[in-house]
Amino acid sequence: QVHLVESGGALVQPGGSLTLSCAASGSLLSIYAMAWYRQVPGKQRDLIAAITSGGTTNYKDSVMGRFTISRDDAKNTVYLQMNNLKPGDTAVYYCNTISNPTSGPSAHWGPGTQVAVSL
Repeated sequence: QVHLVESGGALVQPGGSLTLSCAASGSLLSIYAMAWYRQVPGKQRDLIAAITSGGTTNYKDSVMGRFTISRDDAKNTVYLQMNNLKPGDTAVYYCNTISNPTSGPSAHWGPGTQVAVSL
């Protein structure tokens, strides 16, 4: 079981940028994919970006072209670069592992990191 800790959340103005980090307690090399999710109070946690061990990426339509997911396997870390942030991006952001192409995230979530986009 890999433990994950997210960081980098902050309060930013619309149009601003942030980079979130997800530090893993162990190697990510054997994991099929890593993903970022976000959740606002009262709503389900949504998958917004994923990256496979081979570097293939996928994005939710609402963040396509603004967010970039990347990974540094040497540092056991996954990143989410977020540009042109909008108030609708306000949420708690989580990362998680995906063990195979047909599975969902693992049951073990980190604490998340809060992103708030506001004037």
